[in-house]
Amino acid sequence: MLNLERLRTLDALARHGSVSGAAEGLHITTSAVSQQMSKLEREVGQQLLAKNGRGVRLTDAGRLLAEHAARILSQVELAQSDLEAQRGQVVGELRLAAFPTALRGLFPAALTALRADHPALRLRSRELEPERGVNAVLRGDVDLAVVLDWYNKPLPMPEGLAKASILDDRVEIAMPEGHPLADRREVALEDFADDEWVAWPEGEFCHEWLVYTLRTKGIEPRIAHRAEEHHTQLALVAAGLGVCVAPRLGRDPMPLGVRAVPVHDRVHRYVYAVWRADADRRPSIRAAVEALRTAAEKVG
Repeated sequence: MLNLERLRTLDALARHGSVSGAAEGLHITTSAVSQQMSKLEREVGQQLLAKNGRGVRLTDAGRLLAEHAARILSQVELAQSDLEAQRGQVVGELRLAAFPTALRGLFPAALTALRADHPALRLRSRELEPERGVNAVLRGDVDLAVVLDWYNKPLPMPEGLAKASILDDRVEIAMPEGHPLADRREVALEDFADDEWVAWPEGEFCHEWLVYTLRTKGIEPRIAHRAEEHHTQLALVAAGLGVCVAPRLGRDPMPLGVRAVPVHDRVHRYVYAVWRADADRRPSIRAAVEALRTAAEKVG
């Protein structure tokens, strides 16, 4: 009989494309991946892996079994989901991920509430940018990820996922308090055509959104500084080095010397949770969504 954990290892190898990637996704060592695969090869009596340069690749038999493994694991996930739903208890392990400001602004309150209300639920969390969070859910590395859409640029969403809205996060523009627009009640993005911007690293979803949005308004952005974390961006703004987009989620406390002014055309982003559709009936997923929504009510 095929061993489920070894099929899970094969599935991870197929999805990640390498032993190291499978090990990282399964939270085990590379030697453990190799041992599991050696045992699986002995079980099926066929070679499943072949050397490919310094790495490995799946053989024809390996690819065939990996396709079956993906379907088997999906059915196991569905069975576990149905059993949890039938029992109606929030138990087991729940692995969560969120982009940085959601992790900072939502997870402390949400996870504390989950732990208090459901002591039999084991919680694990990690920080992942939106696209990586979606991929982690698809691969089965996490059970639920908090991700975002910008109002004018949605995040690509593959099939096979369910989603639930958490909050609409209104965006403001942060600038040094001595900036000519700092005393305005509202501003427009076009007002900053001549300013230098503090933005996210190139290639990130939010960076691409900023560049896309400014260019649609006829502005070629002057991005002078890049930082991943919002509080680093705000520190650079406080030093007088530019302006930045300042969503409300996870922003406080604002540093001294910075003024955040609303954008009059309501620039905002939609924050939502995603999980695999075959886990849709798990009570732990539903409990997590409700805890995140409750935490979101406290966002200013």
